[in-house]
Amino acid sequence: MSEKMPSVEVECRNFSAKDTLTSGQCFRWTEREGRMCGTAFGRYVEVEQNGNHVTIFGTDEKDYNEIWRKYFDFDRDYGEIKRIVTELEPRLYEAAEYAAGVHILAQEPWETLCSFVISQNNNIPRIRGIIRKLCLNYGERAIGGENAADEGEAKTFPTAEALAEVSEEKFKEFGCGYRAAYLTAVSQSVARGDIDFEYLRSAPTDEARKMLRSLKGVGPKVAECALLYGFGRLECFPVDVWIRRALETEFTGGTELIGSEFAGIAQQYIFEYIRRNPEKFSK
Repeated sequence: MSEKMPSVEVECRNFSAKDTLTSGQCFRWTEREGRMCGTAFGRYVEVEQNGNHVTIFGTDEKDYNEIWRKYFDFDRDYGEIKRIVTELEPRLYEAAEYAAGVHILAQEPWETLCSFVISQNNNIPRIRGIIRKLCLNYGERAIGGENAADEGEAKTFPTAEALAEVSEEKFKEFGCGYRAAYLTAVSQSVARGDIDFEYLRSAPTDEARKMLRSLKGVGPKVAECALLYGFGRLECFPVDVWIRRALETEFTGGTELIGSEFAGIAQQYIFEYIRRNPEKFSK
């Protein structure tokens, strides 16, 4: 860590950097000496938090306003959103309180899509390991990467064009398993321009889902994750084994949340709560 890194300090209520960056939305952040360290948008930064005060090391005011302010979703009133979703589904109150500091990150669409293709039937440590290998081998040097303690964090996420040139066998060597075929297909499709990422930001939700699911290896859960975390589509509600278990137990019949304005935030509250307290959701 370097104390000489430029920094910006902001105040943000209802936010926890650690909870947000370890909530399964992203896979390139590590807690180190009281800071969350990672790379996004081609830049390496370190985030330190003391109460409502958040300091981002490795950025200046310009980059903060153009990248990190939106990335961490600092301008959204999560206190008000918590009120809205718990009025819609009162049983959500305990989970929303537990995960009240979790924000939905505004990530790069390609990195998000690629990461969740890798995530299928996988656990977070293995996902992180695979992505680290991809970055080490095919990423470029990140801005500020000289300050990173880990060489994987010092690299950018590989472009679709870079990964499109990688063989399926090589992806398997990195631990992708059967997902290697999906990763090859998705990388090549995106590199060819088969998907218009900008259009997906504003396309009707069902059309956006259909477009993403036309890609080999992109099913309902991966498409929802990509839309929620990579395109800011807060109405999207990814359903994995944890969420399905919640909908079958504590939130049986809680269909009001699905398709609501802030469904993705409600889903994140449930996901964070159930994976930390699985005993509450056992049948």
